[in-house]
Amino acid sequence: MTILIFILILVCLILAHEFGHFIVAKAFKIRVDEFGIFFPPRIFAFKWGETEYSLNSLPFGGFVRIFGEDGETGDERSFARKSRWKQAAVIVAGIVFNLLLAWTLLAAGYMYGIQTPVEHEGVGIVQNAKPTIAGILSGSPADKAGLKAGDTVESVITGTSQLEPNATADEIRNFIAEHQNETIGFTVDHAGETVQALAKPVDGIVEGKKVVGVDLDDVGILKLPPHLALVQGAVLGKNITIQTAQGLGGFFSSIVRGKANFSEVSGPIGITNIGSDAVKEGFISTIILTALISINLAILNLLPIPGLDGGRLLFIIIEGITQRPISKRISYILTLTGFGLLILLMLVASYHDVARLIHPAV
Repeated sequence: MTILIFILILVCLILAHEFGHFIVAKAFKIRVDEFGIFFPPRIFAFKWGETEYSLNSLPFGGFVRIFGEDGETGDERSFARKSRWKQAAVIVAGIVFNLLLAWTLLAAGYMYGIQTPVEHEGVGIVQNAKPTIAGILSGSPADKAGLKAGDTVESVITGTSQLEPNATADEIRNFIAEHQNETIGFTVDHAGETVQALAKPVDGIVEGKKVVGVDLDDVGILKLPPHLALVQGAVLGKNITIQTAQGLGGFFSSIVRGKANFSEVSGPIGITNIGSDAVKEGFISTIILTALISINLAILNLLPIPGLDGGRLLFIIIEGITQRPISKRISYILTLTGFGLLILLMLVASYHDVARLIHPAV
């Protein structure tokens, strides 16, 4: 059931993206011949006005078939007869709608209440803050002890002393620093379950001192009224977009350098699996993951790869500079090549998705 719910969420993300192309094309009086969910072969379709609406069988996205995208100029409502800025607006609209959807989702999350560090960018005061593990260094004593990011620290103790209850993240950091030569006992709340772990600070992780390898922060719930939720949703959306763009930039750079780690990339199977887990965790987890995927879709589509919106936008820019259309043959070859590379990447990611399901440690 959770998988089905997440698949429906993905369909909504596709609808939002394609609706952006659709509504802006309509606004500029461009003829839209088909609005399709997924890719052919077709399951069924119906016509409303001049546009055909179809549901197709290959669940890899969606499309809007706009008259004149491939150069036909026989109708004044052809895409090809519109100015370059209008063509660019239609192409970029899908990306913008994905970003707007993410903003709306994050704002809704803040109206409900999202876990947020006490020291955060934006507006609002965090309530009921508790010291929380924000990150774990791989291979550190904390990692080996089984501590996880997101665990709430309830108590910290050594063989000789114990930290006072309700300590802050700073107080826990200071306590660890003062007991570098002792084994430290942590009692944490992990997804509602009390877990105890032992970790002794070691050298070699941070220069000049021994550490257990935990990054701590005071985290609580930030719940905001609608007008402030919109502001904070925009702040978080901006930060996620920048981080996602940097991550994708680093990944594609590593592909060019031949150093890409494809095992860290999730394809459709992996995303559905992650999404199913998020749905199980509840409303906020689902909201945040959906916003994250929507932002990823926006940035991926902006890449200047033929077959994506960014590739089509690049063609429009080139045509605007040269004042003549790109050859249909060249456009077709480049688009087909782009699609081929994207499908290859999807197949590689899907292989690793399946490998992780069979061998979770892979």
